[in-house]
Amino acid sequence: MAQQPLNPDFDDAELARLADELGRRLHAAGRFLTTAESCSGGWIAKCVTDIAGSSAWLDRGFVTYSNDAKRDMLGVSSRTLAEHGAVSEPVVREMALGALANSRADLAVAVSGIAGPGGGSDEKPVGTVCFAFAAPGDVRCETLCFDGDREAVRRRTVAHALRRLIGLLPHAR
Repeated sequence: MAQQPLNPDFDDAELARLADELGRRLHAAGRFLTTAESCSGGWIAKCVTDIAGSSAWLDRGFVTYSNDAKRDMLGVSSRTLAEHGAVSEPVVREMALGALANSRADLAVAVSGIAGPGGGSDEKPVGTVCFAFAAPGDVRCETLCFDGDREAVRRRTVAHALRRLIGLLPHAR
Protein backbone atom coordinates (compact mmCIF):
# COMPACT_ATOMS: atom_id res chain seq x y z
CA MET A 1 0.00 0.00 0.00
CA ALA A 2 1.48 3.32 -1.06
CA GLN A 3 1.40 6.13 1.52
CA GLN A 4 0.31 9.40 -0.04
CA PRO A 5 2.15 12.51 1.15
CA LEU A 6 0.13 15.20 2.84
CA ASN A 7 -1.01 17.52 0.06
CA PRO A 8 -3.24 20.54 0.32
CA ASP A 9 -6.90 19.53 0.28
CA PHE A 10 -8.48 19.52 -3.13
CA ASP A 11 -11.04 22.28 -3.26
CA ASP A 12 -14.38 22.11 -5.05
CA ALA A 13 -13.00 24.08 -8.01
CA GLU A 14 -10.29 21.44 -8.56
CA LEU A 15 -12.83 18.61 -8.36
CA ALA A 16 -15.02 20.47 -10.86
CA ARG A 17 -12.06 20.95 -13.19
CA LEU A 18 -11.22 17.25 -13.01
CA ALA A 19 -14.84 16.21 -13.61
CA ASP A 20 -15.07 18.56 -16.59
CA GLU A 21 -11.88 17.14 -18.11
CA LEU A 22 -13.12 13.60 -17.54
CA GLY A 23 -16.43 14.45 -19.19
CA ARG A 24 -14.75 15.97 -22.23
CA ARG A 25 -12.56 12.89 -22.66
CA LEU A 26 -15.41 10.42 -22.18
CA HIS A 27 -17.62 12.32 -24.61
CA ALA A 28 -14.88 12.61 -27.24
CA ALA A 29 -14.15 8.88 -26.96
CA GLY A 30 -17.83 7.95 -27.10
CA ARG A 31 -17.53 6.12 -23.75
CA PHE A 32 -19.90 5.78 -20.81
CA LEU A 33 -18.92 5.70 -17.14
CA THR A 34 -20.49 3.98 -14.17
CA THR A 35 -19.44 4.38 -10.53
CA ALA A 36 -19.57 1.91 -7.63
CA GLU A 37 -18.90 3.80 -4.42
CA SER A 38 -18.67 2.88 -0.78
CA CYS A 39 -16.58 5.29 1.34
CA SER A 40 -17.12 8.18 -1.08
CA GLY A 41 -20.89 7.84 -0.76
CA GLY A 42 -21.64 8.89 -4.33
CA TRP A 43 -19.29 11.88 -4.34
CA ILE A 44 -17.59 10.79 -7.57
CA ALA A 45 -20.96 10.58 -9.34
CA LYS A 46 -21.96 13.91 -7.76
CA CYS A 47 -18.90 15.64 -9.19
CA VAL A 48 -19.56 14.11 -12.59
CA THR A 49 -23.24 15.11 -12.62
CA ASP A 50 -22.33 18.67 -11.61
CA ILE A 51 -21.13 19.02 -15.20
CA ALA A 52 -23.88 20.09 -17.59
CA GLY A 53 -24.45 17.48 -20.27
CA SER A 54 -23.07 14.60 -18.17
CA SER A 55 -25.96 12.40 -19.29
CA ALA A 56 -24.03 12.06 -22.57
CA TRP A 57 -21.29 10.08 -20.81
CA LEU A 58 -22.46 8.91 -17.37
CA ASP A 59 -24.77 5.91 -17.31
CA ARG A 60 -25.35 5.42 -13.59
CA GLY A 61 -23.84 5.34 -10.13
CA PHE A 62 -24.15 2.74 -7.39
CA VAL A 63 -23.74 3.73 -3.74
CA THR A 64 -23.05 0.44 -2.01
CA TYR A 65 -22.05 1.38 1.49
CA SER A 66 -23.12 -1.85 3.20
CA ASN A 67 -21.92 -5.35 2.40
CA ASP A 68 -25.52 -6.30 1.62
CA ALA A 69 -25.67 -3.53 -0.99
CA LYS A 70 -22.38 -4.69 -2.51
CA ARG A 71 -23.81 -8.22 -2.80
CA ASP A 72 -27.34 -7.25 -3.91
CA MET A 73 -26.57 -4.46 -6.37
CA LEU A 74 -23.17 -5.47 -7.74
CA GLY A 75 -22.95 -9.21 -7.20
CA VAL A 76 -19.94 -9.07 -4.88
CA SER A 77 -19.39 -12.55 -3.51
CA SER A 78 -20.08 -13.23 0.18
CA ARG A 79 -16.94 -15.36 0.14
CA THR A 80 -14.80 -12.48 -1.17
CA LEU A 81 -16.20 -10.17 1.51
CA ALA A 82 -15.58 -12.75 4.25
CA GLU A 83 -12.07 -13.62 3.11
CA HIS A 84 -10.77 -10.14 2.31
CA GLY A 85 -13.10 -7.61 3.96
CA ALA A 86 -15.00 -4.81 2.25
CA VAL A 87 -11.86 -2.67 2.02
CA SER A 88 -9.82 -4.82 -0.31
CA GLU A 89 -8.75 -5.01 -3.92
CA PRO A 90 -10.68 -8.26 -4.54
CA VAL A 91 -13.90 -6.55 -3.38
CA VAL A 92 -13.45 -3.37 -5.44
CA ARG A 93 -12.57 -5.55 -8.43
CA GLU A 94 -15.90 -7.34 -8.08
CA MET A 95 -17.67 -4.02 -7.48
CA ALA A 96 -16.28 -2.55 -10.71
CA LEU A 97 -17.12 -5.64 -12.74
CA GLY A 98 -20.61 -5.71 -11.20
CA ALA A 99 -21.15 -2.06 -12.09
CA LEU A 100 -20.19 -2.80 -15.70
CA ALA A 101 -22.47 -5.86 -15.79
CA ASN A 102 -25.40 -3.88 -14.38
CA SER A 103 -25.08 -0.84 -16.63
CA ARG A 104 -24.59 0.17 -20.24
CA ALA A 105 -21.21 1.70 -19.39
CA ASP A 106 -17.86 0.56 -20.75
CA LEU A 107 -15.74 2.14 -18.01
CA ALA A 108 -16.21 1.73 -14.25
CA VAL A 109 -14.60 3.01 -11.11
CA ALA A 110 -15.12 1.37 -7.72
CA VAL A 111 -13.92 2.57 -4.33
CA SER A 112 -14.09 1.18 -0.80
CA GLY A 113 -12.15 2.52 2.14
CA ILE A 114 -11.85 3.56 5.76
CA ALA A 115 -12.48 7.29 5.93
CA GLY A 116 -12.44 7.46 9.73
CA PRO A 117 -12.26 8.64 12.32
CA GLY A 118 -12.75 5.04 13.53
CA GLY A 119 -12.72 1.66 11.87
CA GLY A 120 -9.02 1.36 11.13
CA SER A 121 -6.63 -1.38 12.16
CA ASP A 122 -2.89 -2.01 12.02
CA GLU A 123 -3.39 -3.84 8.71
CA LYS A 124 -5.85 -1.31 7.30
CA PRO A 125 -5.42 2.07 9.00
CA VAL A 126 -7.81 4.99 8.67
CA GLY A 127 -7.23 6.52 5.26
CA THR A 128 -6.87 3.18 3.45
CA VAL A 129 -8.81 3.25 0.17
CA CYS A 130 -8.99 0.53 -2.49
CA PHE A 131 -9.71 1.50 -6.09
CA ALA A 132 -10.65 -0.50 -9.18
CA PHE A 133 -10.86 0.82 -12.73
CA ALA A 134 -12.53 -1.55 -15.18
CA ALA A 135 -13.26 -1.75 -18.87
CA PRO A 136 -14.32 -4.91 -20.69
CA GLY A 137 -11.40 -7.33 -20.40
CA ASP A 138 -9.28 -5.06 -18.18
CA VAL A 139 -9.39 -4.35 -14.43
CA ARG A 140 -6.73 -2.37 -12.60
CA CYS A 141 -6.71 -2.21 -8.81
CA GLU A 142 -4.67 -0.24 -6.32
CA THR A 143 -4.67 0.59 -2.63
CA LEU A 144 -3.60 3.95 -1.24
CA CYS A 145 -3.52 5.44 2.24
CA PHE A 146 -4.50 9.10 2.52
CA ASP A 147 -3.67 11.40 5.43
CA GLY A 148 -6.21 13.68 7.01
CA ASP A 149 -9.62 13.66 8.60
CA ARG A 150 -12.75 12.00 7.16
CA GLU A 151 -13.44 14.91 4.80
CA ALA A 152 -9.86 14.97 3.51
CA VAL A 153 -9.73 11.21 2.95
CA ARG A 154 -13.00 11.26 1.01
CA ARG A 155 -12.03 14.35 -1.01
CA ARG A 156 -8.66 12.82 -1.91
CA THR A 157 -10.42 9.59 -2.88
CA VAL A 158 -12.65 11.46 -5.32
CA ALA A 159 -9.77 13.49 -6.77
CA HIS A 160 -7.61 10.40 -7.22
CA ALA A 161 -10.44 8.48 -8.91
CA LEU A 162 -11.13 11.34 -11.32
CA ARG A 163 -7.43 11.75 -12.15
CA ARG A 164 -6.93 8.03 -12.79
CA LEU A 165 -10.04 7.89 -15.01
CA ILE A 166 -8.74 10.86 -16.99
CA GLY A 167 -5.43 9.05 -17.43
CA LEU A 168 -7.21 6.03 -18.93
CA LEU A 169 -8.71 8.10 -21.74
CA PRO A 170 -7.20 9.86 -24.75
CA HIS A 171 -6.95 13.66 -24.72
CA ALA A 172 -10.10 15.42 -25.94
CA ARG A 173 -9.78 17.72 -28.89
